[in-house]
Amino acid sequence: MSTIEYNHSQHAHCESGVTANLLRHQGLDISEPMAFGIGAGIFFAHIPFIKVSGTPGSTFRTWPGAIFKRVTERLHIKAKAQKFSSPEKAMLALDQAVEAGKPTGMLSSVFYLPYLPEAFRFHFNAHNLVVYGKESNEYLVSDPVLEDVARIAPEDLAKARFAKGTPEPRGFMYNITEVPKQVDYAKAIEKGIKQTVFFMMSPPLPWFGNKAIFLLADKIRKYPTKLPPRKASLYLGNIIRMQEEIGTGGAGFRYLYAAFLQEAGEMLKRDDLQEMSAELTAIGDEWRNFAYNAARQMKARQTDVVSYDELSLLLRGCGEKEKDFFKRLGKLKW
Repeated sequence: MSTIEYNHSQHAHCESGVTANLLRHQGLDISEPMAFGIGAGIFFAHIPFIKVSGTPGSTFRTWPGAIFKRVTERLHIKAKAQKFSSPEKAMLALDQAVEAGKPTGMLSSVFYLPYLPEAFRFHFNAHNLVVYGKESNEYLVSDPVLEDVARIAPEDLAKARFAKGTPEPRGFMYNITEVPKQVDYAKAIEKGIKQTVFFMMSPPLPWFGNKAIFLLADKIRKYPTKLPPRKASLYLGNIIRMQEEIGTGGAGFRYLYAAFLQEAGEMLKRDDLQEMSAELTAIGDEWRNFAYNAARQMKARQTDVVSYDELSLLLRGCGEKEKDFFKRLGKLKW
């Protein structure tokens, strides 16, 4: 089958990286931070009744597929997205897209991607990658978290695209069909920022947005009394993994969104956006400090161990600063 001429670039996060790569392939020079910000990619949720590998689920990003959908809609780019009822139909559609010269983004499970180091492979079903060709019965893969391109056997890719669990990819794939000659970044940036503020500050339920940071902080404080020591350690370890190892995680998403605000400020000649970029970078440093101390607690270090109460306070501090930050971001004039 055919191989598409495709320029692979490594990025910080899978979906915003895939979005930027696909758009660049179509001639639109957009950065990953700009795609992430226009797509309102930053979010937070802690849903204790949904388990991921046996531990309560936390996420630092919006739901899979949302970034690509929002970016294409806000920049008036035509795109096609599909889900499938069977692996056979999904793989046939992929072959047809590649044969037609269309690089194709898709959702997959990290666990079934053998080109990734074994230490990185676990049951996480929201990883995005691009297939841009097929040679010797192997698909050619542009995975934005990798420095170089990779290859994967059809049976492994089919497993990855139809992995069980939450969420189920169900063969979800997407590609760009048409890009306008000119795009209005200013309006798209405004819409992306307003949606980010809405999702961080407005959800009435305690499991979503800024409120969920305080919910998780309260849960962490109770771990030593509510859970056996090993389970408390596992729960804490999963929070760290979701924050520091899944995509760019909690602190990394703050840095990525800060880079978006910096770029938007430069593009629109707005000092206020650039000042808020610096603020969010500092908040990202506090998230990283929380993760560092949580890791020491989880590994039972003998010195300078921060207690669960202190970890709870560190996380509440992040929540308070973000509450103030997103309130002020939402009050900017456009």
